[in-house]
Order: sequence, then C-alpha cells, then structure tokens
Amino acid sequence: MITDPWFYAAAIPAVLLFGISKGGFGGGLGMLAVPLMALVISPVQAAGILLPLLCIMDIVSVWKFRGKWIRPELVVLVPASLLGIGIGTLLFEFMSADAVRLVVGVVAVSFTIYYWLARDGGSASARTFPRSVGVAGGAVAGFTSFVAHAGGPPVNMYLLRRSLDRTEFVATTVFFFAVVNYVKLVPYAWLGQLSAGNLATSLVLAPLAPIGVLIGVYLHSRVSDRLFFGIVYVLLFLVGLRLIYDGLI
Repeated sequence: MITDPWFYAAAIPAVLLFGISKGGFGGGLGMLAVPLMALVISPVQAAGILLPLLCIMDIVSVWKFRGKWIRPELVVLVPASLLGIGIGTLLFEFMSADAVRLVVGVVAVSFTIYYWLARDGGSASARTFPRSVGVAGGAVAGFTSFVAHAGGPPVNMYLLRRSLDRTEFVATTVFFFAVVNYVKLVPYAWLGQLSAGNLATSLVLAPLAPIGVLIGVYLHSRVSDRLFFGIVYVLLFLVGLRLIYDGLI
C-alpha cells in the first residue's frame, strides 16, 4: 500500500473531484484525477488505484440519476466503447508510462481548448453532431478511459452537441461510464492492475468515492457551470501541459 503523504495530497482532491464531476457535471472533469496523481506516481498505477473507486461512484451515481438517461444515445455509445476498450487492452503492453502521460496530457489540453472555443461562441458550439459521430466518440472514449480514465472529453464533446438538457446529459454519461468501468475490471485484473497494493490503497481512499458523488449531486442545481468549469479547466490545462512536457522529456 502506498504510504507517501505526497501521494495522498494529490489523490484525496483527485478522488473527490472525480466524484463531484461524476455526480453533478457529466464526468468530464474527472479526467483531472489521473493527471494529478501522475505527478506523484506512474499514471498506469494511478489508473489501477482509481478503477475500484470509480465502480463505487458508479453505484451511487446510477442510483441518483436512475431512469433519466437517454437510451438511444447509449445504444450508439456503449457498443463503440467496447471496441475502444479492446484496442486499449491489446496495446497496453506497448505503452510506457511516458507514452500514457503524453496521451493524457494531449487529451487534457485539447479538451480545454475545445471548451474555451465552445464557451466563447465559436463554430464548435454551433454544430449539432449526428449520431454517427457518437460511434467514433464512444470508441475513443473507451480507449482513453481504459488508458487513464479520460473518456469524458470525447463523450462530452458529442453529447454537448445533442440538445440534451442538463440532467439528461449527466445521467447519460453516468450510465455510459458505469458500463465502461465495470467492463474494464476484467482486462485490468488480467493485466495485473488490480494488485494487492493497489487494492489496499483504493480501500483507504474508498470513503471519499460516495462523498464526492453526493457533493456533485448537491451542487448539480446550485452552482454555476461557468464558474465551476472555468476554475477547473484552467487547472486541467496547466496539468495537461506539465504531463506533455514530462512525457516528451
């Protein structure tokens, strides 16, 4: 089990943020968790520690948003995500920790730039994506979710252009990632990601998982999206740049 206090200084806010994001803001900002933890430990180990915690979060969030997801969107996204998970499993042995840092950093920076363009009323915010785009989004989300629990950006970029209301958007992402995370348990166990040390560390952090989700549910209708997203996306952009630098150097 990890005992380094610097790890917990990064992991505690990372887990809480992931839960808050999953419970109230569509899960996209949860991808900040692995980059934060990757500043202290390997991103591969960070992903292994987080997965059991995400599965706990999924139980709480699915219950809170039960019946509010949009089934036609899930019919497109979920099967495509299984393809992405399969590709991630096959490529796992060929990806170094630095390669994973680079992938996560690029996704983080790309998503923050996309968010800022959409917020400012650029062309990205004016498009309505057809469901065929959801196939690509689901597959990419499955892969990036497998690599570093960073599946939020491709799914969010698709669903944000599908005219869902706030609750439908969050509920659909909640159900989608619940399926993805429980499917990932099989290849993670097969690849040795759920080692005794990782599981012991997950157990220490486990009480934070439902707490974060319940805070997110509470904030869902009480905090301005613009304020919350604005602060966290700046942090996400900076962490993404640091991971790109570390991955390249």
